[in-house]
Amino acid sequence: MTETEGKFDFAIDRGGTFTDVFARLPDGRERVLKLLSHDPQNYKDAPTEGIRRVLAEETGQAFPREQPVETSLIGWIRMGTTVATNALLERQGERTALLVTKGFKDLLHIGTQARPKLFDLEVAVPDVLYDEVIEVDERVVLRQDGCQLPRKEPKRIVTGSTGDSLEVWRELDMQRVEDDLRGVLSRGIHSLAVLLLHSYTWSAHEKAVGSLARRLGFTQVSLSSEVMPMVRAVPRGYTVCADAYLTPKIRQYLKGFTSGFRGGLEGVSVLFMQSDGGLTPMEQFCGSRAVLSGPAGGVVGYAITSYSQTENKPVIGFDMGGTSTDVSRYAGHYEHVFEATTAGVTLQAPQLDINTVAAGGGSRLFFRSGMFVVGPESAGAHPGPACYRKGGPLTVTDANLALGRLLPSYFPRIFGPGEDEPLSSEETMEHFQQLTREINHFLYTNQSQSSANGSAHSNSSRVMGSKSEMSMEEVAMGFIRVANEAMCRPIRALTQAKGHDTSQHVLACFGGAGGQHACAIAQALGMKTVFIHKYSGVLSAYGLALADVVEEVQEPCSLQYNPRSFSELDHRVEQLTQRCTETLRDRGFSSSQITTEVFLHLRYEKTDCALMVTATGYPGNSRSCKSGDFRSAFTKRYLQEFGFTIPDRPIMVDDIRVRGSGKSGIKSVTNTKMGSGILKITKCYFEDGYLDTSVYLWEELPCDHNIPGPAIIIDKNSTILVEPSCVAHLTEGGDVCIAVGSDPHCLLGTELNTVQLSIFSHRFMSIAEQMGRVLQRTSISTNIKERLDFSCAVFGPDGGLVSNAPHIPVHLGAMQETVQYQVFRSGVSGPVFFVASRGHHADIGGITPGSMPPHSTSLQQEGAVFTSFKLVTAGVFQEEAVTEALMAPAQYPDCSGTRNLHDNLSDLRAQVAANQRGSTLVGELIDSYGLAVVQAYMGYIQTNAELAVRDMLKEFARCRQKQTGSLEVEAEDFMDDGTPIRLRVQINENEGSAVFDFTGTGTEVWGNCNAPRAITFSALIYCLRCMVGQDIPLNQGCLTPIKVIIPSGSILQPSQNAAVVGGNVLTSQRVVDVIFRAFEVCAASQGCMNNVTFGSEGSGYYETVAGGAGAGPGWTGRSGVHSHMTNTRITDPEILEKRYPVVLEHFSLRPGSGGAGEYRGGDGVIRKLLFRNKVVLSVLTERRSTRPYGLHGGDCGASGLNQLHRADGRVLNLGAKTTVSLEPGVRLDCHGCQSLFPTFGSDGYSKSLHWICSVWNFDFHSIIIQLVWRWIHAVMCYQFNTFESLPFIY
Repeated sequence: MTETEGKFDFAIDRGGTFTDVFARLPDGRERVLKLLSHDPQNYKDAPTEGIRRVLAEETGQAFPREQPVETSLIGWIRMGTTVATNALLERQGERTALLVTKGFKDLLHIGTQARPKLFDLEVAVPDVLYDEVIEVDERVVLRQDGCQLPRKEPKRIVTGSTGDSLEVWRELDMQRVEDDLRGVLSRGIHSLAVLLLHSYTWSAHEKAVGSLARRLGFTQVSLSSEVMPMVRAVPRGYTVCADAYLTPKIRQYLKGFTSGFRGGLEGVSVLFMQSDGGLTPMEQFCGSRAVLSGPAGGVVGYAITSYSQTENKPVIGFDMGGTSTDVSRYAGHYEHVFEATTAGVTLQAPQLDINTVAAGGGSRLFFRSGMFVVGPESAGAHPGPACYRKGGPLTVTDANLALGRLLPSYFPRIFGPGEDEPLSSEETMEHFQQLTREINHFLYTNQSQSSANGSAHSNSSRVMGSKSEMSMEEVAMGFIRVANEAMCRPIRALTQAKGHDTSQHVLACFGGAGGQHACAIAQALGMKTVFIHKYSGVLSAYGLALADVVEEVQEPCSLQYNPRSFSELDHRVEQLTQRCTETLRDRGFSSSQITTEVFLHLRYEKTDCALMVTATGYPGNSRSCKSGDFRSAFTKRYLQEFGFTIPDRPIMVDDIRVRGSGKSGIKSVTNTKMGSGILKITKCYFEDGYLDTSVYLWEELPCDHNIPGPAIIIDKNSTILVEPSCVAHLTEGGDVCIAVGSDPHCLLGTELNTVQLSIFSHRFMSIAEQMGRVLQRTSISTNIKERLDFSCAVFGPDGGLVSNAPHIPVHLGAMQETVQYQVFRSGVSGPVFFVASRGHHADIGGITPGSMPPHSTSLQQEGAVFTSFKLVTAGVFQEEAVTEALMAPAQYPDCSGTRNLHDNLSDLRAQVAANQRGSTLVGELIDSYGLAVVQAYMGYIQTNAELAVRDMLKEFARCRQKQTGSLEVEAEDFMDDGTPIRLRVQINENEGSAVFDFTGTGTEVWGNCNAPRAITFSALIYCLRCMVGQDIPLNQGCLTPIKVIIPSGSILQPSQNAAVVGGNVLTSQRVVDVIFRAFEVCAASQGCMNNVTFGSEGSGYYETVAGGAGAGPGWTGRSGVHSHMTNTRITDPEILEKRYPVVLEHFSLRPGSGGAGEYRGGDGVIRKLLFRNKVVLSVLTERRSTRPYGLHGGDCGASGLNQLHRADGRVLNLGAKTTVSLEPGVRLDCHGCQSLFPTFGSDGYSKSLHWICSVWNFDFHSIIIQLVWRWIHAVMCYQFNTFESLPFIY
C-alpha cells in the first residue's frame, strides 16, 4: 500500500461529543476540522459531513448534503469510533442469545464473583449482554494421566489444537439445539454467542452449532473459539458476547456511513482502528476489537510524534477529557494487555494498556468532613459545569476559569439554554463564593470546638491548623491541586509500580483539557519535559493517519518450552507468519512494507501469571527455537516485572501469536511559521497569588520561539498553561515542548492544610496500592497472584492504620493489632512509621491439607504459629529459620509441617518486596516534606476519618431520636451451633460517639469459630466505612469515636491457644450481620465465606464461593457475588479442570433461594465438583442450620446444604463442618445459603424483604503474614490463619 497521490486522504476520530478530522490534501498540505458528532438538524453523519466540507472548501465544487459524496477524489479513509464503546456503556447493542455448556447458564453473571466497589452495600454490577441463555447438553473434558474415575470408556477421544487429549463425555444433540435456536429466532433475537467449555483447544462442537445457526438465519454468529481462542472460559465468554452484541451495531453504522458516498465507497481503502492500535479493513472490523478504537488513535499519535522528538525517552500519554483522564506508556513499543475491563465487561483480546481515572474537566468538586474531593461524579455534557449556564455544579473546569486560566473571550458562544452565549464567569464565581463560605464556616466551627473541648476526644482536637479562613482563589487552587494528584496516581501505577522511574519520562499531553494541568502534574512527578503536538486537540485523528495496518493470528498451545518442542513451535510459527503475510499482501502491501513479530504466551508451570513475550533483541541460537531466544526474553522480563525467577520450574507455552504490520509510509510535514508576539496580558492566580500572564495564539507563534511562564497558549481546540517556573519552546514542526522547573512551593508546615490533607490522602493510598501491585506481581501462589487474597497498608508511628488499599476487609483490624503489638513491646524504640502486608498462604501445616481443619480444637492443629519472628536480618532473608518454623507443626500429634514450602518461601519474599516498596515510597515522601510533616498528616488523615464517622453517628442519632425517642440499638444472631452474638450500641448525639457492647455473646467454643478480638475490630471498621457512605480514608480514625466492650473468654475474645481458623472466615461475617441489623442498614449476607478445600499430602486447592448480597432501602440484592468481609476471585472452570483432579459439573445461581419482598435478596449458587482421584475434602461453612435474616418483614433466606453423591448412588448430608477422605467418582454438591434483606419498611421506605444467599466459598482460611517495616529499621510482622504474629525489629 503506498501513499495516494493527487487525492484527498482522511483520518477521522468519531468521539462521543466531537468528531475530529485530519485531511491530507493533494498538494501535501494538512487540514484539521472539529465538528459535533450529533447534529441531526444539519447533517446525518459527522465523518461524512467532515469529508464533504473539506472537499467542497478545497475544490470549490458543490457537494450537496442531500446527495452521496463523490469518491473519485478520495484516496483513503481511516477511522476510529466510539460506536462500540457507547453501545457497551449504554447497553444499546443487538439483542443476543448465549449458547453455553449445560450447567453453566449463569457463569457470566457470576463472573469472578468479586464486587467492583468494596464498601458499596448496593452491589452495582453492569447487566450481562445477552437476553436469553440456551444450555447445550454437551461436555468435553481434558484427559488426565492417572485419572481414577470408575467410568465407562468415553464415546470419543480427540486431540485439541494445543496438543492436549480430550474426552467427549456427551455429544451434541443437534436436533435439540436446532429446536432451541428456532425458538430464539421466533422471539426476535438474531445474534448468537457460543461458549462451550474447552472450545479454545477443541472447537468442533462450537463450529457445528455455528454452521447450524447461520443456516437457520442468525445474522450474527460469534464463536468463542474464533473470536479469541484462549483458555479461561469467563473472559472468553464475555468477549464472545461483546462480539455478538456489538458487531451488528458496527455493521449498522458502517452501512449508514457508506451509504453517504457514491458507490458505497467501492474502490476506496477504508480502514478502522482496533483496540490494539492497528488498522483493519472495514469489513473485518468487529465488536470485540473495537471498544478502544477511539483512544487507541491517540496512543499511536503521541507515540509516533513524541518518542522520536524527545531523544527516544519513554513517554507517558496524558489524555484529559471531560469526565475522565486516560494515561498510557510508550517506550519504543506499544504496551498491550490481553484482559481488560470496560463498562463492566472483561474482554480477552489484545488491547493497548490504557489506565483511566475518573478525573476530568467535568469532575465535580466537593468539600466533605474537612477534605477537598474531586469526582468521581461528573457534570457530563448536560448540564455540564456551572459556567455552561445550564444550572450545572462546580467542576474542575470552573476552578480553572475562576483562577483566570481559561479566557471566555476565546471560547465559541455555544453555551446557555439557547447555545448562543459565552462561558459564564459570573455563575462560576457565585458557586465558588458559596462553597468558600461553607468551607470557612467548617474551619471556624471546628477551631472553636477544638478550643472549647481541648483534647476531649482524641485526635478531633487536631483540626484545621492556624489558617482560619481561605479565599475563593485558594479554594479553587486547592481543588486543582487535588485533581492533579488524582491524575498522578495512574501514572505512578504505570511507572513506579512496574519498576520504572517516573521522572525519566516525558509527559505527552493531548485532549482538550490536559494542557491546563500538564506542567503541574509533571512537576509533581518530577518530570522535566512536557510535549504537546501541534495537533494535540485532534491527536487521535492524526494518529490514525500515522498508524500501521495490522493483521494478527493466534492459536492456543500446551507445550513446554524446551528443545523437544522447538521443531513443533517453529512449524506453527511459520504457518501463522505465512497467514499474516498473505493477508497483508492481499490488502496491497509489498513485501518490503510488511513486518511480522512473533509472541509466545509463557508462564512457569503451576502458576497462573503468563506474559506475552517477544524475542525482539534475543536472536535464535542452538538452544532456542528459530524465532528467537524466548527463554532469555521471558526470564529477563519476568525478573523486571516480578523481581524474581524460578530457575528450576519448566516454562509453559499457552499461546502462539504473530502480529503482522503493513507500513503506511505516512509522514508528517513541517510547517515553519513566522508569527507575532504577545497577544495580551491577563491575570492568573498561582501559588504566589495573581501574576501577570502573557497570552499567545499558537497558530501565530514562530518556530524556535521561547515563552517563559507564566503564559497561556491558545489554539482552536485547547488551552496550554505554562507555569511560572517553566519555559515553553516552539519546535521546528510547530509543536510545544515545555521545560519543567521544580516547584518552589514544597515547604509545608505541620499545621493542617485542608488541601494538603486531600493530597496526602491520595499519596498514602497510592503507596498502599503500589505495595499491593508489587505483592501480586512478585508472589507465586494462586491465592495471592490470582485470587488477590492479600492486603497492604501504611501505619503511623503508634501502629495505627493510616491508609490501606481496597483489598480484603477482614484483614484490616488484625493487621493493626499485630503492628501495635510490636510498637508497645517492652524495649522496642518508637518507629518512624510502619508498612505491612498480609497474604493468605494456602498451606502452613496442621492436621489437614490447606490448613483449614473443620474440627480443630487448638491453634497448633491449624498450622505454623509465629509470634515475633525476624524474617530479614541485615538484608538477609532467613530461609533456614523460617523453614524450620513452617515445618514445626509436625511435632504435634496427627499434624504435618507445611505441604508447600516452595510457595510459602516465594510468597514471603514477595511480601518482603512489597514492604520494601512501601518503605521506600514513604521514605521518598519524607525526603520531600520532612518527617514531622508526614507524621502530622498521618494523624490528620486519621482525624478526617474520625470526623466522617462522628458526622454519620450524629445524623443517625438525630433520625433515631426523632423516630423512636431512643439512642440505643441492639441486635442478636446465632452461629449454627447456637452460640449467640449479641450487640448493644449506645450513641452520644452531641459527641458523635458510640459504645459497642458485645456483652451477652456466647463463650469460647470447642471448635474453631473463635474469633480473636482483632476480627471484631475488622468487622466494625468495615461496617462504619460502609455506613459513612462516602469515599473517606479507611483507617484507625474510624474507631476513635467508638468504645468496644468484648467479654473476655467469649467467642469474640477467646483464650490464647483457642482454635481460630473459622473465626476469620465465618464468625467475622456474622459480626457484620449483627452490626448492620442493629443499625437496620441492610439484610443479612450469606453469613460465611463458604470454605472448601481438597487435596493430598502433595498438593492442595481451595476457593471461596460467593452467594447472595442483602437488599437494602431501594435496592435488590445481587446474586452470586462475594459480600462484606471477603472479595476474593474464583478460579476459572477451564483452569480448575486443567490443573486439578476435578470436573466442575455445575456452577449456577440457586433460583428462589433469596428472600421475597419488594426488594429481594440475592440468590446463592449451586456448585458441583466431581473428583477424579482420591482426595481429602474439608468443608468449613455456616448458615447450614440458621437462616440469614430479613428486615422489616422480609423473609429469611434459604439455608445452605453440603451433600456428597457417591458412585453407588448414596447421597449424604455432610453438615456444615467436616473432613472426609473420598474415592474417585464422588461428587460434592454445594447449595449456597441465602439471606434476606428488606428495605426499611417504616420511615418512608417501602416494606420489603431482602435476603442474602451464601454459596460455598471454597477458601482456605487466610494465612496472614504481615511484614511491618520501619523506615530505617524494618519490622516484620506475620499472622497465619487469623493468629496474630509479631515482627522482630532489627
